[in-house]
Amino acid sequence: MKFGVVIFPSKKLQDVANSYRKRYDPHYALISPHLTIKEVFEASEEELKDVTSALTLAAKETNPFDLTIRKVSSFSPVNNVVYLKVEPTDELQHLYNRVHSGMLNQEVPYAFVPHITIGQKLSDDEHLDMYSQLQLVDVSHEEKVDRFHLLYQLDNGTWTVYETFHLGGK
Repeated sequence: MKFGVVIFPSKKLQDVANSYRKRYDPHYALISPHLTIKEVFEASEEELKDVTSALTLAAKETNPFDLTIRKVSSFSPVNNVVYLKVEPTDELQHLYNRVHSGMLNQEVPYAFVPHITIGQKLSDDEHLDMYSQLQLVDVSHEEKVDRFHLLYQLDNGTWTVYETFHLGGK
């Protein structure tokens, strides 16, 4: 089965992200707006118990933290992705490191840049248009993060929560 680890922001922030994703993100119908902590990985039923144990420990060893967004950014010219830039924090980096250590360690194609995607697989013109418009929009937002989720992919390509982990061991 395919799994991933994400943080879902508040409904308020999801609504903001979805107002753009509806038009600019082909994954809009497959998964809610999220901050990816661990890219897609495969695990068998037998490995799942060890995965959830490792994630439980990572959650216990990470304190709740503030998720802050100040601007829209882009991964261009590497790829035409537009996103809400999440300000890095020590706790967020700690969580990322914990979720990529031990049995959960995996090669990652890019450095960790915390973000919430609002547009992807855009043509050059779409990217320029979207990114230029959003440079003028105030997307400032702050909220407290106290949990993350292990997701799995269904046969139809959608993602659903397998288990939720509360930060600080609560």
